[in-house]
Amino acid sequence: MIKFIIFGLIFCSHFAIAQVQFKSGSAGFATFLKNNTIYPQFSKQNCIQGTVSISFKLDESGNVYSSKIIKGIISDLDDEALRLVRMSSGKWQVPAGYDTTISVIVPVNFKLSGYDCEGKSNAEIKAAIVAYEAEEGLTNAIINFYKNQSQAKPGQEAQILAIKSQLGIDDEYLDGLIKTALKKIKQGDKQGACEDFNLVKNLGSDKADDYIAKYCK
Repeated sequence: MIKFIIFGLIFCSHFAIAQVQFKSGSAGFATFLKNNTIYPQFSKQNCIQGTVSISFKLDESGNVYSSKIIKGIISDLDDEALRLVRMSSGKWQVPAGYDTTISVIVPVNFKLSGYDCEGKSNAEIKAAIVAYEAEEGLTNAIINFYKNQSQAKPGQEAQILAIKSQLGIDDEYLDGLIKTALKKIKQGDKQGACEDFNLVKNLGSDKADDYIAKYCK
């Protein structure tokens, strides 16, 4: 028998059996998302919007665990939705005797205004998503190279540097990642920040090394 919550109401078959709430209510959850969302740069530039559905579980203290995407849009927005849900850990109120095996499902909405997105066609947006997904494979190749650089073949780094140039992974791009990570530090999201700092390192740069030493040990 599958049990799940769609933000507030738990269903077991056709019968409501318990309630779980964000401590400041539905409006409070919406405000929490609004105040903490760091809209990913690619999706912002390409007017990619929509709703990501996240499934997660809560322990007896309202801490989030076992979170995953059940309906996504594009990986940068999906990752941000997961980060926001993870940040909500401890902010949930659960009833006595709560079944911690229940999956909670919440929508995380991403919407842009003031970015001239009204003139962007659906075809253009879909093309941007396809391009992003293609570039992800190249980015992962860069990351794998620098993680395993001691095993690299002669001349391989030149190929990697050419891919970095093709993707626009330059000082400005890396500085942007660090800036985003520092925003996450201010939000109290050390885990999210360290993921970004380590991404900078794994893209072959030492720009974030001091931050890694300070925050990620």
